[in-house]
Amino acid sequence: MTIDNPNTMKVLITGGGGFLGARLARTILQRGHLSGRPVRELVLADLVPPPPDVASDERVRAATGALIDQAKTLGQENFDLVFHLAAAVSAECEANLDLGLRSNVDTTRALLDALREVGGGGPRFVFSSSVAVFGGDVDLPMPRVIHDDTLPVPQSSYGVQKFICEQLVADYTRRGLIDGRSVRLMTVTVRPGRPNAAASGFLSSIVREPLNGQQAVCPVAPETAAAVASPQRTIEGLLKAAEATPDAWGGATALTLPGLTVSVSEMLDALEVVAGRAARERVRFEKNETIAKMVGGWAFAFESARARSLGLAADPDFISIIRQFQKEQGL
Repeated sequence: MTIDNPNTMKVLITGGGGFLGARLARTILQRGHLSGRPVRELVLADLVPPPPDVASDERVRAATGALIDQAKTLGQENFDLVFHLAAAVSAECEANLDLGLRSNVDTTRALLDALREVGGGGPRFVFSSSVAVFGGDVDLPMPRVIHDDTLPVPQSSYGVQKFICEQLVADYTRRGLIDGRSVRLMTVTVRPGRPNAAASGFLSSIVREPLNGQQAVCPVAPETAAAVASPQRTIEGLLKAAEATPDAWGGATALTLPGLTVSVSEMLDALEVVAGRAARERVRFEKNETIAKMVGGWAFAFESARARSLGLAADPDFISIIRQFQKEQGL
């Protein structure tokens, strides 16, 4: 029987079989510690098992299955730290309201309730939210630049669900049931592998596919702007949220990570600089009204002063993001 050591950490990552979850796991395993405490066990919960290179580490245990079905059991395991990354993505939530509510809101609530039953103030809980919580309507348009005190007015089911979860995390924290910290992520690019169901998936595919000699379709206009971040900067933000002291972190309001504002045209300019004209010409424009409307309603310029005070920064340019992807993929 393993005896818990208060000087070590037991960590849960939901969505641990996915791209960001697996990358976060690799980073933690490579570091070996969080906040100066060695990581003795890393549990990765997801519908799919973690990648073999992660699963082979003796500190890793996979918990495979629907998180909502595993929540109660996992909540009783006395985790020191939880990264809650598991979620249904934007286009899925817009197409299927019930799927989004179950995967995002109901599952998060189930996990929080399971963790609070353990007592003792609960674990530190880092929730992966999204800048999709920001939107605007005719009566309350978005400002040109989003500040830390800008009121979220989500205009998609995904954004609404993420904002609901932020408020749950804040309320459970206020009550002393967990030590919750919500982090609003930018669109992460460039993601390897196959496209996912996110409306923002094209922000990876218009780079990834051309670099691999394949054609790609861009469903929005060239002038469409987005706020993006590399996988490396995103992981840095999640870890900072986990390790920042309470005084440095501040209140229970979600923290918006820094993002690089870039248009589709500028992304393709960077692709051409890195990989040549032929790569750029593999991208064709074919407008998808649903995706264009959704993406067009997202905020794309952020000040993120609070995150910057923690030492976090946006990627310097999109060329550096592409080169990071090339290096990691051996292209």
